[in-house]
Amino acid sequence: MRLLDRYILRELFTPLFYCLVGFQIFWTAFDLFSRLDVYQSAKMSTGEIARYYLLQTPELLTTVLPIALLLALLYALTNHARHNELVAMRAAGVSLARLSVPYFVVAIFLGGGLFVVNEFISPKSTAEAARLVRDKEETQTDWVDNLHFRDDSKQQLWHVKRYNKKSGEMEQPTVAWEEPDARYVLFAESAEWKNGTWVFYNAQLQTYRPPSNDLPYKLTTNVLAGTFVGGAPEQLEVEIKVTQMDQMMAAKRLRLSLTEMMEYRRLHPGMNTDRAALLMTQFHGRLAQPFTCLVVVLVALPFGAMGGRRNVYAGVAGSVGICFFYFVLLRWGLALGTAGYIPAVLAAWLPNLIFAGTGMALMRKVP
Repeated sequence: MRLLDRYILRELFTPLFYCLVGFQIFWTAFDLFSRLDVYQSAKMSTGEIARYYLLQTPELLTTVLPIALLLALLYALTNHARHNELVAMRAAGVSLARLSVPYFVVAIFLGGGLFVVNEFISPKSTAEAARLVRDKEETQTDWVDNLHFRDDSKQQLWHVKRYNKKSGEMEQPTVAWEEPDARYVLFAESAEWKNGTWVFYNAQLQTYRPPSNDLPYKLTTNVLAGTFVGGAPEQLEVEIKVTQMDQMMAAKRLRLSLTEMMEYRRLHPGMNTDRAALLMTQFHGRLAQPFTCLVVVLVALPFGAMGGRRNVYAGVAGSVGICFFYFVLLRWGLALGTAGYIPAVLAAWLPNLIFAGTGMALMRKVP
């Protein structure tokens, strides 16, 4: 690595570190004061509250990392321009494209890290944080009442009177499906997930052969292993999450990971549901999110590399304005895509495309 690259990265990492720490402190303080009554009613200790915010940190990173990178880039570039360092570098024969290489390398690593956090760390830590508060609140429960869902992969309709999200237990489940030569309805007093399959207790399997027949053949048994049914707990967890998410919630931010949506597709292979637009917008939004870091570099370079001695706070003000317009466009795209007014791909990628295009157009004008 060249000496110049090390200098550029050192000047970037210092404000990036302070921006990330500052955002974390600001968000923690704001959220703590707004939810203090919840923690008091749940009788959470100081250690439990600290653990809650530590678990929420990965979720916060998905929002603040691109903002912190933009702020740090504009600050660093403006500081270079203020001390005529960019002019000196360019005069020494270093092109703007070569100067930007360290920034793009950082953006690629941060984008990859953001993808890993979104897929493998944030969902688990956020769920654990919610469980930490829920376990302290007497009114909260892991039981879901009247769960209905359709397993399109097996063409099965499920109705469960009560389902425990934590233990995977069911009370009074009913499963109905049809095959070419027969129709089946399964009733059970309870069920649990064991060894990769559902086990039904005090079950009765009614078989209608042919399917139009009104008089079933009944098989009653104490224990029935349901290798013929789908609906693994991981799929049901996503089904519940999707069912409880309305368009307003989906339009505000990305709430589902790619893994969760792939689990949902096991239940609904064709995505032929009334939430198809919502889910596909979330899906493409997750794909587009890691590329935000690259877009940030494309936007920051022309703004920060403009000639002239400028106050370093101009970079801060510029980043605030850029972030404001980006998030307005992001919310607008998510809202239209979730409602089905524009294609999900366009809704998810629109902010990145517009800002990346603007950044590349401005780069051409930089002398």
